[in-house]
This record gives sequence, C-alpha cells and structure tokens, in this order.
Amino acid sequence: MRFRVISRIVWALLSAFAVESLVFGLAVLPALTFWEWHFRWPVQPPWVRTVLLSMAFIPAYIIFAVVLMVLSAATSRLFGWRTPVDAELRLDEARKPLLDWARYGISTQLVRIFAGPLFRSTPVWAYYMRLNGARLGSRVYVNSLRVADHNLLDFDDDVVIGGDVHLSGHTVERGVLKTARVRLGRGVTVGVGSVVSIGVEAGDGCQIGALSFVPKFSKLEANSIYVGTPVRKLEDR
Repeated sequence: MRFRVISRIVWALLSAFAVESLVFGLAVLPALTFWEWHFRWPVQPPWVRTVLLSMAFIPAYIIFAVVLMVLSAATSRLFGWRTPVDAELRLDEARKPLLDWARYGISTQLVRIFAGPLFRSTPVWAYYMRLNGARLGSRVYVNSLRVADHNLLDFDDDVVIGGDVHLSGHTVERGVLKTARVRLGRGVTVGVGSVVSIGVEAGDGCQIGALSFVPKFSKLEANSIYVGTPVRKLEDR
C-alpha cells in the first residue's frame, strides 16, 4: 500500500515536470525567435544593435508570458488537471483527484510567477483565468496573485478583487483536502488583504472590507457591507 502511494506521487511529480518543461520551452520559442530576428538586423555601428537588442527584451518577454498562459491553461484542460468539486480527500492516500489538483496547482503557480506580475489586474489576466477554468463575467478585475483553484471560481459581472486578497476553493484540515466553489455576485468588491474561504457566496453588490476574514461556507447578503475577522454585517446600503 505504501509503495503504491509513493509510486503515484513520484509519477505525478515526474509527469508535471515533463509537461511543464515542454510548456515552458514552447513558450520561450516564439520569444527567442523574435529576439533572433532583431539580432540579424544589419545595423551599424555595433552599439546601435546593442541598444535595439536591449529594447527587444520587453516585447520578447510579453510574447513569452502570453504564450505561457495559453499553453499552460490548454495543457491543464487537456490532461484534466483540475481542483475536484466538493471533495474531501486524504493527503496520505494520494489518489488521482488529489494528484490532479496538485499538478493543476503547479501549472497555475508557474504562470503566476512568470506572467502574473506583468498582467495581474488587467483583462489579460482575467482571460487567462477563464482559460484555466474560472467562470467570470464581464469587467472582472483581479488585482491579486493569491487567487487559486480557478475552476471553482464563479464571479459575475463587475467583481473587483483587491490587492493581496487570498481566495481559493480549497483548504487543508487535519490531513484532508476539502474543496468547494466560491461564488461572488454582480458588483461584489473584496477589499485589500482580505481572506475568502471555501464555499463562500456573496450576493450582488456586497462589499467586503479590507483585511477582513470570511469564514468557509458563509452566505453574505446582497447590497450589504461586511468587515472584520470574522466578518460581520455593518450596514445596509
């Protein structure tokens, strides 16, 4: 039994390493091609070529980051790497849904590191989250790289997620992974530095104040303001 668990973990890590290495390499390829195209320009004197190559760094990096986001989301979808819905999985059993969640997290984390600082809080980042499984309405603004488990997120139009908000569809309690969807209605705002736990539902127009903590499976009323740790209803609008 122990051998099977270890072998499954090893296989999951090796497969994630192989897939992410391929994704990363394919993402670098068009950026490198763009760079080499600049390098072949017959520009004189040499210092001008050096300046042009230096200027090509930013657009090359943007190309790499965009391709990385698309390929990462596509491969996660292709291999079925997702956070399981409404699950309770023991970590020490290392079953397939748990390992798929782990590989999904690895894939998302690499994009978060290499593309997130460039694109967060822009429509490009929201588009990546959609590709990665999130259900997002129009004009959704996510200014945090601590938003995880995209396939368990359901945000309506005009949702705003402030900087450094921690929001995810999973928690680990006593060696058990627990998951649930997070649903935010139209026009919901989550303030800077807040923590939103699994299973939370916020009605249309709800506002969550900065540095607040929303416990798991909380139901927040529409058109209301919540603040504190844990949150409490402050007033109706």
